[in-house]
Amino acid sequence: MGRAVKAVVMGASWGGLNAFSTILAGLPSRFPAAVLLVQHQHASADNRLAWLLSRYSTLPMRSPEDKEEILPGHVYVAPPGYHMLVSEDDTVALSTYRPVHFSRPSIDELFFSAGHAYGSALVGVLLTGANDDGSDGLDYIRRRGGHTLVQSPQSSEAPVMPEAAIIKGAAREVLDLERIGPYLADYLVGL
Repeated sequence: MGRAVKAVVMGASWGGLNAFSTILAGLPSRFPAAVLLVQHQHASADNRLAWLLSRYSTLPMRSPEDKEEILPGHVYVAPPGYHMLVSEDDTVALSTYRPVHFSRPSIDELFFSAGHAYGSALVGVLLTGANDDGSDGLDYIRRRGGHTLVQSPQSSEAPVMPEAAIIKGAAREVLDLERIGPYLADYLVGL
């Protein structure tokens, strides 16, 4: 049976395109929660990540505008050069606040704001990457009662990010990449 989850937040750095496309391909078209993604990108990068990922998913996907409403079953991809935050009124807030862990967008910034807004109605997923961004935010989600997943270091192109979360004790589940999408589908939809 599915869970009452409002959103799934995911973060990745090095190897993120492959990780996100693999997970999104495993989510059903009737996925009940919003999905918010942060991929470390340079501010000057073109804003094509949502378009690239849309080839792997049946869910509506976009790079959101500031104050855009967060809708269930939609995927929101942080634009380059902006932190993507979740406001308590179920809207996206885009910020140019200083980089965190040398990154804007930062995974921690998304995870902290979503954990604050959604508490136990949130799933956090930390994926492949070459620094420790996301481990503090994932631990915050866990402490707020949310469910936390980490990609196994063995299935990561860059294992530093998942290893940091595991060492911190932030992960309730550690899964190989190809198992994360089906796990989320089962956890939220009960397929």
